Amino acid sequence: MLKAEQVSFFNENGFLVAENLISRELVSELRADFATWVNESKLHEQSYGTTLDGRPRFDLEPGHSAATPALRRVASPGEISEVYKHVMLNGAVPTAVAQLIGPNVKLHHAKINSKLPGTPTKVKWHQDFPFTPHTNDDLITALVMLDDLTEQNGPLEVVPGTHKDPICSLWHNGIFTGSVTGVVEEECHRTAVRCHGTAGSVCFMHTRLLHGSAPNLSNDPRTLFIVVYAAEDAIPLAENPLPSIFDGQLVYGVETGKVRCIPFEIELPEKPKGASFFTQQVQHRD
Repeated sequence: MLKAEQVSFFNENGFLVAENLISRELVSELRADFATWVNESKLHEQSYGTTLDGRPRFDLEPGHSAATPALRRVASPGEISEVYKHVMLNGAVPTAVAQLIGPNVKLHHAKINSKLPGTPTKVKWHQDFPFTPHTNDDLITALVMLDDLTEQNGPLEVVPGTHKDPICSLWHNGIFTGSVTGVVEEECHRTAVRCHGTAGSVCFMHTRLLHGSAPNLSNDPRTLFIVVYAAEDAIPLAENPLPSIFDGQLVYGVETGKVRCIPFEIELPEKPKGASFFTQQVQHRD
């Protein structure tokens, strides 16, 4: 699925954009289901739906309205859509992940993050691992592009090589803010690169890579289907922030029944009380 030089690039930089990994047909089906949910959201004034742990499935940004819908998060879409379930559990994405952290891979969680035109959504700088610590850090976030990621519509920004750096704290003044300190953020802005790609491409990102994204300043949507995978021998050390019926399901290889540990020290995360981690990040003032 991936070439040797792509695997080497990922190992060195902590991320990889694989072009056209998902077929046009599948992308069209994924976009159609999301469009249905956007239209449905126009009937609601606040986040709605229910996930496995009782929190809202559909997260609406402040300012959402029927005229300007701001559906920014759909939690565990594979539970309510056959095409999202298929892409998450089968085919190109888990196969590529196995090449990067294999040979045995399981699902951790999945969600859709969207920046619709006219909405101020941004993702502050962070690493994923402090949200989802495991006994080892062989975890990958796969970001399936449902729209083209351009310079203008708030693409993913990453700092290459930071997956080899220390784990950053996401706690500030006793509050779990889900974002790094201002000093680290300034360095990220200085050295970041933007990940562009066409719809159907997938960005694979190491769990310890520093990343964020700016608001969508264009008239085009920027929607990502985000699936987090873990090595089969990586055991969770904290509650899943997005538990689902597919949590821990093997998607590639075999079950070994083993646990692999690496040395690190980390502050345990705080599970979001709201529909998504956006409610945590807003607590960290710029």
